[in-house]
Amino acid sequence: MTVSPLTLTTRNARLEDLVDLLRHQQAHKVDVVVHSDQIRAAGTRLQLIGTPPLLKQTGVTTTAGLYLPTSVCDQGVADKLRIPPQYLRRLRTERPALYDANVNGWLEDLDRRFLLRALHHGGGGEGVARAFLSDSYRILDNLDVLMAALDGVRRSGAQVQIDGCDLTERRMYVRVVCEQIRALAPDLLGEYRSPFTGASGADNPFVFAGFVISNSETGCGAFSIVPRLLVQVCRNGLTIPVDALRHIHLGGRMDEGVVRWSDDTRRKNLDLVAAQARDAVATFLDLGYVRAKLQELTGLARTPLADPSRTIELVAKRLAFGEEQQEQILAHFIRGADLSAGGVMHAVTSVAQTLPNADVAADMEGQAVRALQLAATGR
Repeated sequence: MTVSPLTLTTRNARLEDLVDLLRHQQAHKVDVVVHSDQIRAAGTRLQLIGTPPLLKQTGVTTTAGLYLPTSVCDQGVADKLRIPPQYLRRLRTERPALYDANVNGWLEDLDRRFLLRALHHGGGGEGVARAFLSDSYRILDNLDVLMAALDGVRRSGAQVQIDGCDLTERRMYVRVVCEQIRALAPDLLGEYRSPFTGASGADNPFVFAGFVISNSETGCGAFSIVPRLLVQVCRNGLTIPVDALRHIHLGGRMDEGVVRWSDDTRRKNLDLVAAQARDAVATFLDLGYVRAKLQELTGLARTPLADPSRTIELVAKRLAFGEEQQEQILAHFIRGADLSAGGVMHAVTSVAQTLPNADVAADMEGQAVRALQLAATGR
């Protein structure tokens, strides 16, 4: 995979490609705690004024300059300055001068500090502003989290595979599966066919244990390890957020200037990540856990649907799926040939596989159990 210095995202990547991308980002990171009088909007960019240079082994990087905000960063600016986010997004595209005036006007009234997370451009051009956060936000970088979590898995002795990796402006997702921990699920899969290949669930009746390692560098949620069941016949993933292990990015307030964590602080954070990964292996890569979850799902899944189209419409409305997603779910439901509440769950997870937006896909996988409940009970 070819990576430019400011590449922000990837979808369904191999582990080695994700690591390569994260290392490129790490080399270009700029994390600065700035006072409100050191930041201005200029041409819908964020301009840092008088911030100290960043010293690295590769040389000195100037942190002052212009940074183009991502949508996540714009959301942070809106939240911190109490500007309606939709209004600020509209100003960026339709009235850029008003964008600058609004941001600068509210900054002038403040006496506080913010953490700006950015990437500098290696060629000296404008950088990318990734997040505008509280100065009490505790940095837990994706590369560090990934290495620590995988080390925790390795130390547990579990034989796992990586089922794909995603990186968005909001979060990192690494899907881990252990096909040695498997359970038969004939009642859940017996009537189902893969919407991708037509393969029968009756002939491929296993569900594998797994989990998703996820983290945000940009204030979009906690580090988490979420259990995930992987269906053999179609490789649909079903995450169970209610059982997730989480670690919030909150800490003490930081002084102004370039952010440098001590080795001791960094080691303690990563030791905790590794410990949680070992806990995840012990808890989620367990046949008893998989069987218990399958039993919960199967009880609802065999509920027949009198009007599948109306049921899917209800599910989409209650879970805030868009019209296009609703149509996709119905199409996958029909191809899946399972005319029960379980068929709706399968359709939601199979559609998630096809989506280009990894955040939306992860949300759909996380909503699949709720979709099953709605399809089976209507509530």
